[in-house]
Amino acid sequence: MIRKYSISFENILSFRVVNSSISNCIEEILSRLKHGGDPFYFVCANPHSIEVARKDSLFRKAIENADFVVPDGIGIVLASHVLGGKIRQRITGSDIFWEVNKILNKQHKYSCFFLGATENTLLKIRERMSIDFPNIKVVGMFSPPFKEVFTHEENYSMLEVVNRTNPDILWVGMTAPKQEKWVYMNRDALDVKLIGPVGAVFDFYAGIVKRPGPWFQEHGLEWFSRLLRQPHRLWRRNFFSNPKFLLRVVHYRLTRNL
Repeated sequence: MIRKYSISFENILSFRVVNSSISNCIEEILSRLKHGGDPFYFVCANPHSIEVARKDSLFRKAIENADFVVPDGIGIVLASHVLGGKIRQRITGSDIFWEVNKILNKQHKYSCFFLGATENTLLKIRERMSIDFPNIKVVGMFSPPFKEVFTHEENYSMLEVVNRTNPDILWVGMTAPKQEKWVYMNRDALDVKLIGPVGAVFDFYAGIVKRPGPWFQEHGLEWFSRLLRQPHRLWRRNFFSNPKFLLRVVHYRLTRNL
C-alpha cells in the first residue's frame, strides 16, 4: 500500500523545502512515527544555513538527505515569495518540538532522549518535561564534549548511550551545522524512529536563553530580537549570509527564464 504524504515541497535554490502548513508537517511526523521503519530526520533551514552549505559539502549532503527541510527563517519565506512559491509561514524547531510533544503526551506510549548542551541545561529540560509532558518518558540525556569534531571513541560512546535506551525520538541540540552533519553521518547507526536536530530549542526550553515574544515571531522579526541579545554570535549571519542569500534568490528569479 502506497502511503499518502501530508506535505508538499518547493525548490529554494536547489533545496527541497516544505511548503505546507505546520499542522500538515506535524501530521507527517506523527504518521511516520506510527508507521515506524528507518530513522527519519528533518532540518530547519534559514538563509545562513543555505549559505554555509554552499561551501560545506557535508552540511549540504545533510540537508539534501533529510527526509524534509522546513522553512525556519523568515528569509526562506521571502525567497518563496520572490520565486513565486507557496511558503507563507515559518516552521521553526520550537514549533515542531512543542507540537509533537503536546500530541505524543496524550498518547502515553512514547519516549525520548536529549543529546547535546550542558549537563545543567539537560537537567533543566528534564525538570520541565516532567511538568509539561509527564506522559513522555525521558529515557536518557547526554552532554557530549564541546568540540567541533568527535573522536571515533567519543562518537561510539554517544551512539551506545542512545541506543541502550531505545528511545522513539532523539532530540539533538549541538548547534548547526555540527548537529545536522552528525545526524547525517550516524543516522543508520541509531536505533530510534525520529531524529530532531533543533539546536537553540534546548536553551529556549531550559530557560537558559529567552525566546523572543509572540509579536516578534508573528512579524518575522525573531532574528532581530535575537541579534540584539547575542550580537557577537549572530552578526555575521544577519549582515553577511542573509543579504547574500536574498541577492542570489533575486538573481535566480531574474535569470531563470532567460
